[in-house]
Amino acid sequence: MTCMRYIELNPVRAGMVIEPADYPWSSYHCNALGQLSDLVVPHPEYLRLGKSNEARQAAYSDLFKHHIPENSITEIREATNKAWVLGSDRFKQSIREQLGRRVEPKAKGGDRKSGQFNANRVFSLGENNSS
Repeated sequence: MTCMRYIELNPVRAGMVIEPADYPWSSYHCNALGQLSDLVVPHPEYLRLGKSNEARQAAYSDLFKHHIPENSITEIREATNKAWVLGSDRFKQSIREQLGRRVEPKAKGGDRKSGQFNANRVFSLGENNSS
C-alpha cells in the first residue's frame, strides 16, 4: 500500500498537481473515487481494505490523509534505482529463487566485536604495512 501511495503521490511531489485526484492518468480515480477503467485491476492488498467498493474507496482515501514517512520514500527510491526487491524476507527469498540473483544489498561492515572480523582486519593491516 505504501508503494501504491508513493506512485499516486508522485505528481503531487513533482508539483504537477495539488491532489492525486487532479492528475488525469492516476489510478487514484479508480481506487479512491470508484471510477471504472479497463486498465486498472485491483491489487489484492487493495481488496483487503474493505468488504464493499465503497468501504475500500473510503479506506484508500483515508490513507492519503497521512504523509508517507521520509525513510519509506527513500527506501522505495533506492530499491527502484538499484533494482532491489522490497517486501518481507519470505517474499525476497521467493524472488531470489526465481531470479537466481541477489535481490537486496549485502550487509555493510561486519561484527566488529567478532574474533573472525578482527583476525581478518589484523591480517589485512599487516599485509598493507609490509609493502
